[in-house]
Amino acid sequence: MNKPLKEKVIVVSGGTKGVGKTISEEFAKAGAKVVIGGRDEDAARKSIKIINTYGSEAIFVHTDLEKVEDCKKLFDEAANKFGKIDGFFNYAGVTPISPLDTCDEETFNQVMNVNFRACFFCCQQAIKYMRMNGGGSIVFTGSAHAWGGEKDRAAYACSKGVLITLMEHIAHNYASEMIRCNYLTLGWTPTEGEVALRKQQGETEAQLRKRAANTIPMGRMLERHDYVEALIYLMSDSSAMMTGSTFRITAGEYI
Repeated sequence: MNKPLKEKVIVVSGGTKGVGKTISEEFAKAGAKVVIGGRDEDAARKSIKIINTYGSEAIFVHTDLEKVEDCKKLFDEAANKFGKIDGFFNYAGVTPISPLDTCDEETFNQVMNVNFRACFFCCQQAIKYMRMNGGGSIVFTGSAHAWGGEKDRAAYACSKGVLITLMEHIAHNYASEMIRCNYLTLGWTPTEGEVALRKQQGETEAQLRKRAANTIPMGRMLERHDYVEALIYLMSDSSAMMTGSTFRITAGEYI
């Protein structure tokens, strides 16, 4: 079986939920050793059992992304266990209701701390270890909200917009060290967080999927598996010359 990520070590923030959980397992299936950062240890243990059946290894590092020291610990423990770091997928994020005219300071701070500040300091650590190994690949989870966003997601839109700047900064300034960074815009996906948020607003998952299907040009929400091949490519040597790119897997939906 082809193993495009054989012997690579990849860190996934938010690796216990949604696309992060799925891709942690898929990275392992493609040959990688995986470091799962998150707070749900039970979910991580279930993933690790699956990963072991693929003949690969994984560890869980309890990570509170509102704490900079936890961001550093995630990468330190990854390097201590596996000796190097080749990839970092920044999936973790929060998406609360946050209109510009009513967003409170606590909500704003949480969104920026988790979605931007944590990514900033995770990248600091990723770069430190990647340069020891001759390079690596960083991928940010992007959103179409970054280009303005919907009215009730102002803080979230800003957090995703600033990640484009960080991505371009890394791509431009660290290319000479073979450290690359790309921004993958995910589409409307019924993750645990999205479904829970809509339920708070009085909408069931079935209603959400029906409404989304009427909005998205390709007629359905995206599922977690829709991103797998792109993310494996971005972490593999096949994309060694790809950096500074912003691209979409959104079924034609752009906010």
